[in-house]
Amino acid sequence: MKALKNSWTTFGLAFLIMAIFMLFIVTLKGQHFLIFSFICLIASMLPFYWRFETRDIRAREIIFIAVLAAIAAVTRVPFAPLPSVQPTSFVIIVSALVLGPESGFIVGSTAAIVSNMFLGQGPWTPWQMFCWGMMGVTAGLISRHQWAQNKYLLCIFGFVWGFIFGWIMNMWYFVAYVNPLTIKTFIAAYVASFYFDLAHALSNVFFIFFFYQSWYRIISRFKVKYGLLGTEDEL
Repeated sequence: MKALKNSWTTFGLAFLIMAIFMLFIVTLKGQHFLIFSFICLIASMLPFYWRFETRDIRAREIIFIAVLAAIAAVTRVPFAPLPSVQPTSFVIIVSALVLGPESGFIVGSTAAIVSNMFLGQGPWTPWQMFCWGMMGVTAGLISRHQWAQNKYLLCIFGFVWGFIFGWIMNMWYFVAYVNPLTIKTFIAAYVASFYFDLAHALSNVFFIFFFYQSWYRIISRFKVKYGLLGTEDEL
């Protein structure tokens, strides 16, 4: 229960920092929104890396997490010609459901930066690290609930996160390229992204519906067989 409470606290702190950033955008005027956004992103991700680093974790567990992050990253590359359609989110969600929130965050954030080594790094990379990391965290936090094993409810979870991912990613585009920053231009930016957010959401549903059970069994089997992340991350 203590680990669960700590995970929820870390998760709340990360979103509090992002909420402060949103409040700054809405209420204040200035020329340093992009710099401020990067500071907020780094500050919001540090608690998760700190929690992961302070855990008693073995080398083989780090390797297992690295392999899952690599799979999540590599599976994104072949789907690059299809905007917002990729199995990366699916791999992150299933990994987090088995391994827990901290590992889910590491898999998600690492997948973003590794896949962008092939697809191109840029100011969007930290935002993708945050989005996919938070996707992993939330999947890990719900993993102990019985309903989290229901494929149909997980499809809803993946569908919702497809839009949340896009809405958060819109922020970097908004602060970097939209001028002036007004409610009207804010709404226009989000309306323009609807197709891509929907494509991401539907692709999550597709991969979860058809592949969730087999992937969950495979990752769980490796976890049990080699005694990986046994108690501390089972939240």
